[in-house]
Amino acid sequence: MMGSTPFWGNLKNEMVHHRPFATRTEAEAAIREYIEIFYNRQRRHSRLGYLAPAVFAQSYWRSAA
Repeated sequence: MMGSTPFWGNLKNEMVHHRPFATRTEAEAAIREYIEIFYNRQRRHSRLGYLAPAVFAQSYWRSAA
């Protein structure tokens, strides 16, 4: 059994509860965009020192160069 994760709560609070969707396809596209653009790239992550993944990667590659 998988435990509950903050991701699903964040998704519901930040995306699903704040807008109605006319179709399932519209909902899927909006959720996919949320995951790909915001959650994976821009949202700050505690495991990355509260940096967004893009910022973390940029600082990593600068220090490695």
